[in-house]
Amino acid sequence: MLKTYTYPRYDYRVAPEIAGGRSAKVPVVVVGAGPVGLAMALDLDLQGVPVLLLDEDDTVSIGSRGVCYAKRALEILDRYGVGDAVCAKGVSWNVGRTFFRESEVYNFNLVPEPDHHRPGMVNLQQYYLEEYLVARAATRRGIDLRWKNKVVSVTQSATGVTLTVETPDGMYAVEADWLIAADGARSPIRRMLGLEVEGKIFMDRFLIADVVMKADFPAERWFWFDPPFHPNQSVLLHKQTDSVFRIDFQLGWDTDPEEEKKPENVIPRIKAMLGDEREFELEWVSVYTFQCRRMGRFNHGRVLFVGDAAHQVSPFGARGANSGLQDADNLGWKLKLVLDGKATERLLDSYSEERVYAADENLMNSTRSTDFITPKSRASRAFRNAILSLARDHVFGRSLVNSGRLSVPSFLVDSSLNTPDEDAFTGRMLPGAPMDDAPVEKDGAPGWLLQSAGNRFQLMVFVDEPATADTTALSQLTTDGIPVEPLLISRVAATACALPLVHDVRGIAAQRYDTKPGSVYLIRPDQHVAARWRRFDAAKILAAVARATCRQ
Repeated sequence: MLKTYTYPRYDYRVAPEIAGGRSAKVPVVVVGAGPVGLAMALDLDLQGVPVLLLDEDDTVSIGSRGVCYAKRALEILDRYGVGDAVCAKGVSWNVGRTFFRESEVYNFNLVPEPDHHRPGMVNLQQYYLEEYLVARAATRRGIDLRWKNKVVSVTQSATGVTLTVETPDGMYAVEADWLIAADGARSPIRRMLGLEVEGKIFMDRFLIADVVMKADFPAERWFWFDPPFHPNQSVLLHKQTDSVFRIDFQLGWDTDPEEEKKPENVIPRIKAMLGDEREFELEWVSVYTFQCRRMGRFNHGRVLFVGDAAHQVSPFGARGANSGLQDADNLGWKLKLVLDGKATERLLDSYSEERVYAADENLMNSTRSTDFITPKSRASRAFRNAILSLARDHVFGRSLVNSGRLSVPSFLVDSSLNTPDEDAFTGRMLPGAPMDDAPVEKDGAPGWLLQSAGNRFQLMVFVDEPATADTTALSQLTTDGIPVEPLLISRVAATACALPLVHDVRGIAAQRYDTKPGSVYLIRPDQHVAARWRRFDAAKILAAVARATCRQ
């Protein structure tokens, strides 16, 4: 098979604990250097938490695997320092098209409004994302990334976790305050602790083929139901970088996965789709089974689970890696506060609460998509096909078409960390919502609102001009050692200000957040809204911080 990518081999180093004959003592161990584990380490590093990151391999993932990275994931990757690299290398797209047999029946646009920094989706082979994350981690002194280090046992107490790590040069022990398991769907850590995932395995299989070819297909997602080149089944096409196209063929449950992966069986399927005249080469082939499962909770004593180790969804909808990155985004700041003694372990219960809520949302959407894509009875298939036929000519039918509801961030509106509104607001930036971006200027240079937010508690204060803000009161917002950084969002430009300031050049931020002069928004370190008011009240703001850190 053709190779468009050269897999790196990362250097194995003898652990200093082996050379010195001692055990390691660290605040946090992350197991698994996939996208979520690497993101978790970078998130903790942003919080100033030293991390030992262990992986039993010495390279990135084989094959494209996770392909689609949604707008919210890209915004998180911006904070980790790799968003520009991902967007520059990847294929940006916003439009998806759904076909029934030979006709288009439905299309959508992920970013129907302008003035967002990032596109609705970027397609990029997972190995590139991991490579960029590894390179970024290598620049961070607080991250000790060790390859060929396999965790073989885990025990925990009320105060910490002890791990035994196997390397090519022998064993060593690690004592950690906290362990984060990012070791994938088959999670050895989960098995070592005797924990289970519950849910549904769907009786169907899909073939993944990464195909290298020259084609002028637009950067769009194309999904077919019952196409003439693959009758009675479904097919998905995504454009990736390096002239690689990802094609997913529905196979059915009774197929032999090993037989289906053989080139002599894959190539005829692709030729039927593309035509005999189209030249192509295979780069990677795999077969997968739909799963929609999760753990009952994501924190167990001193062990916290993120990504596929905690929850698994069917791939249609791009909800796997995207939700895993949001796990890391949710957990990092909370664990930092607990480590610093500024919050109790109850705050980590909120990690499970919020991310289980998000996982259930993903599982529901993924299950509905799977049921629509792979009907299991003659009656359900007839119903599905009737919807697709209606969708050609009737708007109401299009809303029922489900070729994979694509990943969107979870609005944590029922979170116990939110302070309910007491003032009237309109729009979608309610407590629990992930922040909307908007174009702004900072120090006279164009930029984006989200570039000034994240990694700490902030109070966004909307003003006509900076001179109207009470800079003394705003600069003294601290509760139990947790500072709240003010961020003035001014209607008019200003040349100097004692506080962090951005200029809402065209009023788009004020519009998206439904603000008037004096309106304030309390923002969590993960860029979710914690509370909002029509006027500044220091006591209410500090009470909302206490609530958002489980200290109320």
